[in-house]
Amino acid sequence: MTEGALISIVAMIGWLILVGSALSSYKLGWSKIARLALTWGAIFGGFFLLAYLFGAKLPN
Repeated sequence: MTEGALISIVAMIGWLILVGSALSSYKLGWSKIARLALTWGAIFGGFFLLAYLFGAKLPN
């Protein structure tokens, strides 16, 4: 594992902790969190699909 990969993993864990603590501060139920995650996933998935259909080049 390279040094750059290790830094990326540590940074991703830090971001996940930050997002998780912010989300837990709202004291939402698990069903509400799952619904929000699916909604945002559908929004980003829709944008991805539109960009793909209209010929945007994806990075390799």
